[in-house]
Amino acid sequence: MTDPIRILGVAGSLRRGSINRALLAAAAELTPEGVSIEIFDLADVPLYNGDVEAAGDPAGVAAFKAAIRAADGVLFVTPEYNHGVPGVMKNAVDWASRPPSDAALSGKPVGIIGASPGQTGTARGQSQLRQAFEFTNSYCLPQPEILVFRAHEKFDAEGRLVDEATRKYLARYVAALAAWVRRFRPERPGG
Repeated sequence: MTDPIRILGVAGSLRRGSINRALLAAAAELTPEGVSIEIFDLADVPLYNGDVEAAGDPAGVAAFKAAIRAADGVLFVTPEYNHGVPGVMKNAVDWASRPPSDAALSGKPVGIIGASPGQTGTARGQSQLRQAFEFTNSYCLPQPEILVFRAHEKFDAEGRLVDEATRKYLARYVAALAAWVRRFRPERPGG
């Protein structure tokens, strides 16, 4: 029997009604057997400041880094603001990349998805995030990609993903991410 895959899910929006938070919740709901997505809320992760870091990681940052280290992989669900990755998401990656010699994201398999009301989904934001993962030495799932466009039409008033085609594609994505994570997970004793 294969050990369960534990994925940490992070949404790059702090707004409760965020479609990206809703997309993350849908991904957690659509995990295949033997896979779980634990959602981490970035609300307690302050803006990165080297002076603060030098004094020791704030509690929210320490919890975030510990959650990354405890997970087999990380799923980043990013909005796109002004043709780029939003500050909340970039800030989380910046903290998780520190210190470079012992970064929580180093060697960690990651995935990126996102939703937007626009026509291009979150293509530019995802591209920028993918570039950041080159520096953090994270292994980003190359394919498939999921860029949920016109997202306001695919979620109901309660934030549930109701578009069947998107649900099927998201389920395939989560399965592909789990397979990707397995490729990088060290062999467990007795396994």
